Amino acid sequence: MEQYSKKQVSLTIALASFLTPFMISATNIALPSIQAEFAAKAVSLSWVATSYLLSTAVFLVPAGKIADIYGRKKLFMLGIIIFTLASLFSAFVPSIQWLIGMRILQGLGGSIVMTTAVAILTSVFPPQERGKALGINVSMVYIGLASGPTLGGLLTAHLGWRSIFYMPVPLGVVIVLFTLYSLRGEWADAQGESLDIPGSLIYALSVILVTYGLTVLPAISALLYIALGLLGSIAFVASQLKAKYPVFNVRVFKNNRVFAYSNIAALINYGATAGVTFLLSLYLQYIKGMPPQAAGLVLIVQPIVQALLSPTAGKLSDRIEPRLISSLGMGCTALGLFLMIFLHFETSLSYVLAALIVLGIGFALFGSPNTNAIMSSVSRQYYGIASGAVSTMRLLGQNFSMAMATLLITINLGDASISPSTYELFLNSSRLSFSIFALLCLTGIYFSYSRGRLRTGSSGENPEP
Repeated sequence: MEQYSKKQVSLTIALASFLTPFMISATNIALPSIQAEFAAKAVSLSWVATSYLLSTAVFLVPAGKIADIYGRKKLFMLGIIIFTLASLFSAFVPSIQWLIGMRILQGLGGSIVMTTAVAILTSVFPPQERGKALGINVSMVYIGLASGPTLGGLLTAHLGWRSIFYMPVPLGVVIVLFTLYSLRGEWADAQGESLDIPGSLIYALSVILVTYGLTVLPAISALLYIALGLLGSIAFVASQLKAKYPVFNVRVFKNNRVFAYSNIAALINYGATAGVTFLLSLYLQYIKGMPPQAAGLVLIVQPIVQALLSPTAGKLSDRIEPRLISSLGMGCTALGLFLMIFLHFETSLSYVLAALIVLGIGFALFGSPNTNAIMSSVSRQYYGIASGAVSTMRLLGQNFSMAMATLLITINLGDASISPSTYELFLNSSRLSFSIFALLCLTGIYFSYSRGRLRTGSSGENPEP
């Protein structure tokens, strides 16, 4: 593929990679306004966010396999169309139930986009250029996450919450046009195989049970859901070992140490960090007395650092073993979390900013090099499912991190709200959360470094799963 075509591919994928995380963070900022219009109960309101995450998690792996069979470009464009239409319809919903339904459709479209975007980049860019391309893609994800609360807050304040769902429509149309006229060729390296529908259903049910169980902790029923989900995961692995064309080739974890350990490292990293923004947002607003907009400006420092450094980190991983860069990133992340343990009433804003900068550096050094290692450790016919695995690790890690933070707050505060009388209890919960997260990252350094060398041949790409 010509150089200018690579740039067009990179631009198209970058726009799509911005769109989905932007909608996640922008919608979350609009939840109070949505609740006010529909007089929604807290449980229903929580499902506006949860339904999207569940839907995305359910369809990630099957979408990756379908893309490998029928073509990643076709599936990518289908995902953008579904996501765009679901966003448009969300702006006209008459009830909270309809909005949840549209969010499920958004999750379906988002899962297709997430799993095909990275697979297309990996298909187009050779190993010696792949890290830089993935770094730019990761940077756009962080920019989407960072700009969501700011732009979403402005739109909600001046035009109402429905305006947030109008925004993806013109961008979605542009991405579809770019896909039609700029993405040349097609990538379907598993043509002739069929989709393992029973395996897909077992996978979906297992993910739903585990994810839902994490969201309802510390209820006793949560343990039942998680246990059933884990049993379903065992059944899924057993079914994939017997399937002629598995929806996810689990042997890749057994036979490919780089792939397996890189995914475990990703799960640990997201599991240790996703709850940080949630805890710091509460800390800044309650303990430090900052208004929401000011707290948002502080928290945006971390994703800005990530966005600035991710392309460079990805480019470095094209020349230096990714395990070295990502292990350094995991170490920086552990250091940033360690600094968070010492937050108290009198902690200066400069200390918080310094800790966020360290975290941002850690995330940037870990993210794109680790993704580069995962995608470059498998052969072409597995790009779709490998991309789906990366996204699944991210979603499961994020759900675990949020569940852990929420569980510790609930254990310490019980049914009480966060108020001056419970500030010390909240700080204790936060410190314990950051301590657990820091220990997780220290464990993650082992998996990140011990994955082994990626570049086993002159091509820089392992030929077998």
